[in-house]
Formats: sequence, structure tokens, C-alpha cells
Amino acid sequence: MERREFIKSAALAGVGAIATKGVEAEAQKTAAHTVVARPVSPDMPYRELGKTGEKVSLIGMGGAHIGYAPDEEASVALMRTAIDRGITFFDNSWDYNGGKSEERMGRALRDGYRQKVFLMTKTNSHSVKGFNTQLEESLHRLQVDMIDLVQFHEVIRMDDPERIFAAGGTLEYLEKAKKEGKVRFIGFTGHKSPEIHLHMIETATKHNYTFDTVQMPLNAMDAHFDSFGAKVVPVAKKLNMGILGMKPMGDGVILKSNTVTPVECLRYAMHLPVSVVITGCDSMQILQQALDTAKNFHGLDTAEVSAILKKTETVAQNGQFELYKTSHNFDGTFKNPQWLG
Repeated sequence: MERREFIKSAALAGVGAIATKGVEAEAQKTAAHTVVARPVSPDMPYRELGKTGEKVSLIGMGGAHIGYAPDEEASVALMRTAIDRGITFFDNSWDYNGGKSEERMGRALRDGYRQKVFLMTKTNSHSVKGFNTQLEESLHRLQVDMIDLVQFHEVIRMDDPERIFAAGGTLEYLEKAKKEGKVRFIGFTGHKSPEIHLHMIETATKHNYTFDTVQMPLNAMDAHFDSFGAKVVPVAKKLNMGILGMKPMGDGVILKSNTVTPVECLRYAMHLPVSVVITGCDSMQILQQALDTAKNFHGLDTAEVSAILKKTETVAQNGQFELYKTSHNFDGTFKNPQWLG
């Protein structure tokens, strides 16, 4: 199928998950899609998470930065404060800080806090054995029996989709884990190229499959260079996938351009048609900044969007401030190929 034809037909091609048979499978499917009621804050906007039926906080707690806080006690206090202030979406990954991020999050989610969050983590391996090991380690570190959303992490090579969808491969294993009640929803992430994201979605469509979520960098620089926002978001929207925006400040690199402020970065990302903006918070000050920015956020007008894009247009042209696209600095599986299995 030609890419142009694929994009045109994407809205009709999203036929949901792999078909299941029998009463037991149907019951498992229903249980997986049961919406969980969580406490909400009047100061935090909440948005639909694609076709899942879930609502999540506009701000999501980035897992990588949880490991950057000075100590575990500070991390736990930070996460619990975020939950108490209305943040319900918690991001993590098997490989963040050698597992420390998941371990700290697991401790923070004790004492009744687990029921208050939509918990997501990611796995790297393309082998069933490696994937099983990573998923079980994540469950153990997070101290949970079930993770709301597990995503294939770092889909950054053009042949990654074929590996994931191979017969007897990791997607089949993750679907099995879903039926067993270890996982509720399935998605994928990547930061390298919108073409790779489109290939992943197209490969899924060919296999009669639609992911529940897709995660990608969405920020004021992306709009000008090899844009996920321009190329992937429209397709994901047509398929009713939950769109998870990450890197609103490019892990701080965008701020080094001296063109936009942290608040402008957050506001621009929140204005996009995303379910959640995942941002790194490694101190109470940074967390408060995110909470204040989200409070009563109702979008940007045309003039505000134009002003932010004008500030970033010139410096964004060659991707020098989007190093996750143009270098291997953010490619964990490039530096650690053994994670792929």
C-alpha cells in the first residue's frame, strides 16, 4: 500500500485489537477495558485517552526524571505530591536509570496511591524471552500485579515494526500478558522519525491491529523539522489512538536555544490534540511550574501559537535542538543493543 493511500484510508483501517474467540476471551477483553474511577482535582484538566475510555491528567509525570531527584525520599514525596494535586498519568520504562525509576515509583504507589494513577511503563526487547524478563522485572519493581499501559519502547529503526509483529513474537506475547490480566492497554513509543511511526502504524493496520496509544516528541521545535505533529498526529487521531506527547522541552535542550520559556513550551504542547503531556519533574519547583501551567488551561489562540512558532522557526530548521532526532544521544538501545534481545 502506498503511503498516501494508507493515510487516506487510516480512519477506516483502524479495526481494533486482534480478534479473540470464546466467552472467556470476551470477558477478559471487557475486564481490560473497564474504566477505573480515579480522584480528580478541580485545578487539573483531564482528557480522553483515545479509544480506551479512560481519562487522564493533562500533565503526565515523566519517569526518567524520577531517578534524577537527589534521593529516594525526595522522589517519593514528589510523586505523592503530584498525585495529591491531580496528576493521574505516570510514565516509566524498564531501562530508566537502571531500574531505579521504577523502584522509586513502586514505593511511591504504596499505601493506596496505586489506585489513584494510570500507570504506564515500556519494554525494549524484541525477543519473547527478553520481553518476558523485562515485563516481569517491571511488575516486580513497580510492586503491582497489573500495569495499565505497556508500550514497545524506542521504535527507532525502520525494521522494528516487522520484528514486533513477527509470528510468535513480542506483540503476541504482550497480547497474552493482556489476557492474563498483567496489562490493560498496549502502545508504542519512538523519537527518531515520523516515517518510522507511520510505518509502525501501517504495519499494524496490515495485521488488522490498532494500538491503544502512541507516544512521540511534540514541541515548538518539532513543528518546523521532520514533524511528528504534522505527519503522525493526524493519522493517530483518525485511528482514535491516545496521543502521548513527550519532550515538551526536549529534555532541556530546547531551552538552550534561548527562544522560548519553559511555560511557553508546556503551553504549546498542551495546545496540541494530545491526551497528556509527559514532562520531567525532578524537584518541587519544577512540579509546581507544571501544575500552575496546566491549571485552567483552555488552549492557545492563533496569535499565541504564531508567536511561539515564530520564535523557534529559525533555530529549529536543522534539528540542532532536537537531538533525539538527529543524534544517538537519546537512543538507549543503540548504546545497549543487548536490551533488544
